[in-house]
Amino acid sequence: MTIELRPRASQRAKISALGTYVPPRILNNADLSKMVDTSDEWIMQRLGIRERHLVEPGVATSDMAVEAARRCLARRGIPASEVEVVIVATVTPDMLFPATACLVQDKIGAHGAWGFDLSAACSGFLYALQVGAKLVESGVHSKVLVIGADTMSSIIDYTDRATCVIFGDGAGAVLIEPAEQGEIGLIDFHHEIDGSGAAALNMPAGGSLHPASPETVAGRMHYVHQDGQAVYKYAVRKMVETTTKVLHANNISAGQLGCFIPHQANRRIILSTAERLGLPLDRVIINIDRFGNTTAATIPLAMQTALDEHRLQRESLVLLASVGAGFTVGACLLRWEF
Repeated sequence: MTIELRPRASQRAKISALGTYVPPRILNNADLSKMVDTSDEWIMQRLGIRERHLVEPGVATSDMAVEAARRCLARRGIPASEVEVVIVATVTPDMLFPATACLVQDKIGAHGAWGFDLSAACSGFLYALQVGAKLVESGVHSKVLVIGADTMSSIIDYTDRATCVIFGDGAGAVLIEPAEQGEIGLIDFHHEIDGSGAAALNMPAGGSLHPASPETVAGRMHYVHQDGQAVYKYAVRKMVETTTKVLHANNISAGQLGCFIPHQANRRIILSTAERLGLPLDRVIINIDRFGNTTAATIPLAMQTALDEHRLQRESLVLLASVGAGFTVGACLLRWEF
């Protein structure tokens, strides 16, 4: 018996809406200086962070993700029932299972949608963005909700001055849809992982290797552990390498970019990358001073900053980039279409 399969039309994907959320509570450098041996000058010099937002007790990653998702859908003017897929990039899920995407799907009322969580640390949003784009480009789905959300305060040791000064909480969501005639949307990406760097940035316990026990709790193994120098050196090198590869592959010069939106881990990393790419600072989005490192949420939050400051225009070429635990590395080139 011959079975004739109808070919699916290939199509381009675009970001059609954006929504973000940060909790109202702020922890500034003066507050931190009362908790650990640090100062505003020390933090600003090394990281460029002045304050970060933290959730109240009992608020989880899914709660922030829901707020960002609702704002995103409201800006697009569609009900959650039209969403077909929910992808949540996070390293701080509400629980190991079910997936936070399941909780978000239920809370926003995206009935009939399927979804999953994606764990790639600070590169999580970029990785999820590409997965969502490919689902749309394949013709299988037309509305994919991609969320980057992390409650980093839930896994930070506020007696460790090397890590507690860095991180904040937040969420951002984008809707991925087919590009319309004349639109370009997402153009290209380059992703890498290097597992040899796993020991440089991780949370040692809580998984199958070191399940929760009195010993892991006493050893403070359920918090983020970081070799700051190793992460810094790798991030500076790979941020430049990865962005350069994407630009060269598409015959795009840095001067043609309307906006560079990097992961917000460290102001010095961002400035070093911009300098090596030859980008003027008025095209580089930096908001780490206000939010700290929110892991999977940094890039959508920076997109919102770019829009608020009128530095992201329709049809602008935009370059996104990230380096995170794993190590994970990502870069994405797109044209802004709304």
